[in-house]
Amino acid sequence: MTNDRTRSQSPGESHVDAPVILPLSAEEASLEIAGGKGANLVKLSQAGFPAPGGFIVATAGYDAFVEANQLGDWILSQLQQVDATDPNALEALSRTIRARFEQSTMPAGLRDAILAAYAELGRPRVAVRSSATAEDLPDMSFAGQQDTYLNVAGDESLLRSVIRCWSSLWTARAIGYRTRNQIDQRHVSLAVVVQKMVQSEASGVLFTANPLTGRRTETVIDATLGLGEALVSGLVEPDHFVIATRTGEIRERKLGAKALVIRGAEEGDTITEEIDASDRQAVPDTVLQELVKLGVRAQELFGAPQDMEWAWADGKLYILQSRPITSLYPLPEGVPMEPLRVFLSFGAIQGVLDPFTPLGRETIKGIFAGGARLFGFDFTSETQPVIHAAGERLWGEITGVFRNNAGRQLLLRALPGVEPGAGAGVKRLLQDPRLTPSAQLPSQATFKRLARFFALFLPQVLRGILWPEKARQQAQEVGAALIQEIQERSAAASTLAQRIELHELVAMSAFPVLIPLFLSRLIAAYGPMALLIRLAPDLAKADPSITGQTILGVTRGLPHNVTTEMDLALWQTAQAIRQNPEALQAMGSSTAEELAEAYLAQQLPASLQQIIGAFLDRYGMRGVGEIDLGRPRWRENPMPVVQALLSYLSIEDENMAPDAVFRRGEAEANKIIEQLAAAASRRPRGWLKSRIVRWAARRIRSLAGLRESPKFLIINMLGIVRQSLLESGQELAAAGVLQRSDDLFYLYWPELKVLAMGAPGDWQSLVDERRAAYAREQRRRQIPRILLSDGEAIYDGIQTDAAIAGDHTLTGSPVSPGMVEGVAHVVFDPHRSQLNPGEILVCPGTDPAWTPLFLAAGGLVMEVGGMMTHGAVVAREYGIPAVVGVDRATQRIQTGQKIRVNGSTGEIVILDSAVK
Repeated sequence: MTNDRTRSQSPGESHVDAPVILPLSAEEASLEIAGGKGANLVKLSQAGFPAPGGFIVATAGYDAFVEANQLGDWILSQLQQVDATDPNALEALSRTIRARFEQSTMPAGLRDAILAAYAELGRPRVAVRSSATAEDLPDMSFAGQQDTYLNVAGDESLLRSVIRCWSSLWTARAIGYRTRNQIDQRHVSLAVVVQKMVQSEASGVLFTANPLTGRRTETVIDATLGLGEALVSGLVEPDHFVIATRTGEIRERKLGAKALVIRGAEEGDTITEEIDASDRQAVPDTVLQELVKLGVRAQELFGAPQDMEWAWADGKLYILQSRPITSLYPLPEGVPMEPLRVFLSFGAIQGVLDPFTPLGRETIKGIFAGGARLFGFDFTSETQPVIHAAGERLWGEITGVFRNNAGRQLLLRALPGVEPGAGAGVKRLLQDPRLTPSAQLPSQATFKRLARFFALFLPQVLRGILWPEKARQQAQEVGAALIQEIQERSAAASTLAQRIELHELVAMSAFPVLIPLFLSRLIAAYGPMALLIRLAPDLAKADPSITGQTILGVTRGLPHNVTTEMDLALWQTAQAIRQNPEALQAMGSSTAEELAEAYLAQQLPASLQQIIGAFLDRYGMRGVGEIDLGRPRWRENPMPVVQALLSYLSIEDENMAPDAVFRRGEAEANKIIEQLAAAASRRPRGWLKSRIVRWAARRIRSLAGLRESPKFLIINMLGIVRQSLLESGQELAAAGVLQRSDDLFYLYWPELKVLAMGAPGDWQSLVDERRAAYAREQRRRQIPRILLSDGEAIYDGIQTDAAIAGDHTLTGSPVSPGMVEGVAHVVFDPHRSQLNPGEILVCPGTDPAWTPLFLAAGGLVMEVGGMMTHGAVVAREYGIPAVVGVDRATQRIQTGQKIRVNGSTGEIVILDSAVK
């Protein structure tokens, strides 16, 4: 814990190299010297904000105290002996460390410096506040983790309060928070802010953005009587105001009970009194308006929304501290707050809530720029207007759809089937007067673009309806030829410049080729599906058991689904291992991680190496979060494949075998088709309706399985591109330009082109900065489904009143019928999870790389997704009951709990609260 800026000879004597005392009037103060709170206060004072006078005991003082009392190595040794996930252990450790601080001696030189600064201030009553070097950061909030002492009077009380502040660096909550956020405990330090005490008549907090909704256009103020300690400690119900920042309009005013007030005592410290002030506003409206203006100034000063503490005394406002509001979700880059714009989470639609790497984001933008060419637009990845970045993730702008009546109907019909949680948010936003649709008709140019697209598109749809098998075969052949072409181009590319050119070509050409080819076939499949759903009420008159859910059964065990084929190929791989004694023995004698490492090192037994290699030769380009070009593929990290194989090898019941499950699905689908046709034949014009049922079912069974093909082909192409770029990455790492081969994925196309020209630069520092931003966003727990340009973030999925109230019932969107009871298994990363047969998979969302887990799963619960998203489609094909769009499912359900999943009603019941 020592710092080379300080040096101590003995507990009573200290030599300090760096300044110990820093005035608030200093020109500037760094985080390392003054801590977060202190650095911000210096900046506020320099900018002329009404901050109370005082000084800062810099981090050099803490370091000198720790060194003089030999606390550094001792604290580290104590930390190494404790389980940071055990709250009781952390509390015990904190008590031990803080007691050691209390028993230690202040070095004489340090003591003299603090008391001299106090004397220069006039020895008034002061507030003594902790200011850690790991607090008030733009991406993390450490609020309330260190201590504050109010109304401190006298030399000894001041010195005692300073030591207590230093020791509060080691509260249990601070140690735990730093551990969870991977902050090195060895490099933290703490400064102490000493300010003249403001004996406030009223005090409170101010947020320059609404922390509840995220709106950057609103200021939120909480106010109470007396000192603010009662408010920040949660001891009092304050007055609450929501104010329009630009106009000053008070949109919400709620007077709190304010039944308790804390004041400074004459002899020092504070006293608490009970009062009745429920009918009295803590501060007049004029003070609220002045606070709003101060908040605007502070936000402009720091360049980010601020959480501020303030006090009001003798008719004057004081700003006590200001820090970033870290709970807000970032806004899309370069988008003004007004006029209001609406963004839909690309990740929620794809079932990937993790951040995207920079080159992964660039690739998706390029794919959409290429897709715009179908409508006659000529965009680049930088100029395309649809996909935006915020919080290292991607967001699709849908404002134009809101502004159009037909578009609104499309949202209401289509979005619940893709992401019902977002669909519920959209339904609410349709009532927002700021998004009123325009009565203006689309321009003539827009009609021409649409006409050009449909002229290309509709003949393909017609071909699929008339000749479904032939249309499917043609699409598959075109897709295979496209992959062959990309492979040949990749083999010919030998330089980084050539590989970047190939990457851009793949991204820009993916949609123009695949959308007309496959979307047309899917419309030819799902159009008949919609027809069957519309016929269901009529068929139910002949067979009351027929419902809309019955119609979904037609899609059980769909043929021609590349993801299902992949999963069945993995099952066959497991069977090949089971039939080979050498391979089976090797699989049973090592962990998944050891097996994966041995495979990559070519050290598995030859038979097992060959069996797994055959699967990865065909499917190794897949991986978790595979839509992001920067994420590793199975061929680079085969552990998920090995884990799935281990899970499959544990299946002893032949009826649970994936191929048997799939065959049962096929048989069930054919049985349902016969049931529908029989019911149709018993209705008026039954001969015609029966033929329609069979006609529709044939097209569904022939074409609906192509749903996964466009993404499969894109992932295949991106896999080829990724391998090619990794070769350049290895060359750059060998040359010392980068550290790792995959560092390339943290650069954008223009930067890569400059790098390809051999331009000098500190590329690694840029990569490290972006890796840190990516890692920071990976720690974000909640991701909005919808984001507005004014900052409002919509997180909630589908809920019931009972679920909101904390009942054991959760509700989502039913997407695969049936009911199952089983043990829940919450999974965030399939790289590190193996599902036991029959367990219910609970996860944020899935993409095709998750589906090997499905064949062992008894049921599925997801936080995102809808009727037509990947997880729902695969669950229906395998006959697994599934519910999606469940708000905070991974937090409200714990691994080991027994739950019931009803995929017909969308209800999930937690049957016991105990974790098995």
